[in-house]
Amino acid sequence: MKPIQVGLLGIGTVGGGTFKVLQRNQEEIKRRAGRGIEITMVADLDTARAQAVAGEGVKVVGDAREVIANPDIDIVIELIGGYGVARTLVLEAIAAGKHVVTANKALLAVHGTEIFAAAHARGVMVAFEAAVAGGIPIIKALREGLTANRIQWIAGIINGTTNFILSEMRDKGLDFDVVLKEAQRLGYAEADPTFDIEGVDAAHKATIMSAIAFGIPVQFDKAHVEGITRLASQDIRYAEQLGYRIKLLGITKRVPKGIELRVHPALVPAKRLLANVEGAMNAVVVHGDAVGTTLYYGKGAGSEPTASAVIADLVDIARLHTADAAHRVPHLAFQADAMSDAPVLPMSEVVTSYYLRLRVADEAGVLARVTSLLAEAGISIDAVLQREADEVGGEGSTQTDLIILTHDTREGTLDEVQAHLQSLPSVLAPIVRIRKEELS
Repeated sequence: MKPIQVGLLGIGTVGGGTFKVLQRNQEEIKRRAGRGIEITMVADLDTARAQAVAGEGVKVVGDAREVIANPDIDIVIELIGGYGVARTLVLEAIAAGKHVVTANKALLAVHGTEIFAAAHARGVMVAFEAAVAGGIPIIKALREGLTANRIQWIAGIINGTTNFILSEMRDKGLDFDVVLKEAQRLGYAEADPTFDIEGVDAAHKATIMSAIAFGIPVQFDKAHVEGITRLASQDIRYAEQLGYRIKLLGITKRVPKGIELRVHPALVPAKRLLANVEGAMNAVVVHGDAVGTTLYYGKGAGSEPTASAVIADLVDIARLHTADAAHRVPHLAFQADAMSDAPVLPMSEVVTSYYLRLRVADEAGVLARVTSLLAEAGISIDAVLQREADEVGGEGSTQTDLIILTHDTREGTLDEVQAHLQSLPSVLAPIVRIRKEELS
């Protein structure tokens, strides 16, 4: 059987890795796919650099539409990124009857419903293993390996930049701004790290996983998104003293009222495997009713790890290229006419537990008043840690930190009681609140 021909849009870090891995492992890949897979055409604005990466025998053009228009191209790989031109080109490739492989989580999180509907109507595949957690095959695990399960929840460390920053803050006791600069110097963080540190990148990935786990449309606009920019080193230290580590988590959960979809920092018990994922690594925990809890760990970014996922998608398409479209694995795991309309819940309806840090006057009665207000709101306390005043403000200080861990409560209820606590004369600074996830 003649090799399947692939056109590549954008040949940066991942594109270069894809060429390298395809070349190095071509015989192994052919044995698995049942036919050869060849990238025969590349589109990139920097044609000279692209030709240098692709080498001889590959046609390089500056216009992506030339790739899409080529009748010999069976699969288009989109590695341009972003929401704009990438969306247009992917839809044009689908309209031209090309299968699409993409690593573009932002595109799918925002426009996935439109793209998957177009692909379904045209009878082509859109494969996107590389869009979530780099080289970790989490999409295939959710969509195929766990297909017998009713997924209950997913929690993941799905952004390596923020995990590196939090690991450094904990290990070295440094503040966020200092560690961010070091992460940029080492290449873990972009010059503009906004999407990473504000949680947007993780929310794109959590949105895609949520859609596959629960059979709902991709709904990035419904996700609750918080980053790590406001985390203080003392909260990481206090969490450690209480037996927790702080991680930026992407969480999606099935509850009676609907679906939770949220990204935010969270305290995780130090004994959990997820709490011990350090540096720029990624990890995803999935809980299904039949299998229980499973963990997926590995490199979430990088040239060859992401290329590994891109090529896995190419192999899948090569195997199924001639199969009846109705019998392929659905894009979001569930058949298109069997999607759920379960709502994504607002954060005020989410139930979880909390870490509260109050900077208070070091005087009698403060703790009693704080715990009384929590009790009146029906919020029970799991643990209390009160620091000595001289530990917080130095010798002779009249202020101290009061740290409270709560049991589960509705977020809207805590919003109300926190407003009352903040208004107390003895509370001297904005209250710090971080959610706590036991992941049990």
